Amino acid sequence: MSALKNIWIVYNRELKAQFNSMLAYVFIVIFVLLSMSLTFLLDDFFAPNAQDASLEFSFFRWPMWLLMFLAPAVGMRLWSEEQRTGTIELLLTMPLAVWHAIVGKYLAALSVITIAILFTFPVVITVAYLGDPDNGTVWGGYLACIFYGGGALAITCAVSALTRSSVACLIIALSLCFGQLLIAIPPVLDYVADNWGGPSADILGSLGTWAHYTEMKRGVISASNIVFYLSMIGFCLFLTSVVIKSKRS
Repeated sequence: MSALKNIWIVYNRELKAQFNSMLAYVFIVIFVLLSMSLTFLLDDFFAPNAQDASLEFSFFRWPMWLLMFLAPAVGMRLWSEEQRTGTIELLLTMPLAVWHAIVGKYLAALSVITIAILFTFPVVITVAYLGDPDNGTVWGGYLACIFYGGGALAITCAVSALTRSSVACLIIALSLCFGQLLIAIPPVLDYVADNWGGPSADILGSLGTWAHYTEMKRGVISASNIVFYLSMIGFCLFLTSVVIKSKRS
């Protein structure tokens, strides 16, 4: 119970810090406005019989790109700000394990991202009013958004532990998230398959986020997709703990 209590204390501290700075509100508003604007304005959302297609191929295709920016923006201060202000020493002298602090801070930032994602639910309500959306696409799409956001945030968490600069963290994490997405898009995989063979393309595709997100937003919640994201999150948080422990020692 002490572990959960410690995580809860850090979680509350970090969540309050996120919303006290007003940045969380800004991120949420920007994400929601852009998600809805891109869905309603750039696609034939209100075309006859197009509402279900809009969820999978219009609405749920935008959050992946937006979260690629939002997650690093939310997580860039997780550890870099603690290092810049010197409060990391105070945090690490508290009677809690390093992983308690890492998990608590990560979950707080993930809560901000999840809130932003859930605030787009009026799109689903609109679709339900206009037509008959596929529930599998709805739940799969939202799970895809949360898992992708969690993965991108975990990458940012690890980068944030490595640098004192929030701006540097944002740039590096954004580059890594974009690179992981880029390596698995169909044109890149086709090029790799043509030049280095199909198995190489399969390996590259399994390491990228494109295919996993695309499958989940179609409502395909397979074990391989969930394991991929959980493994990525676990590895990045482990890497964060290694870096923080080295600073603590």
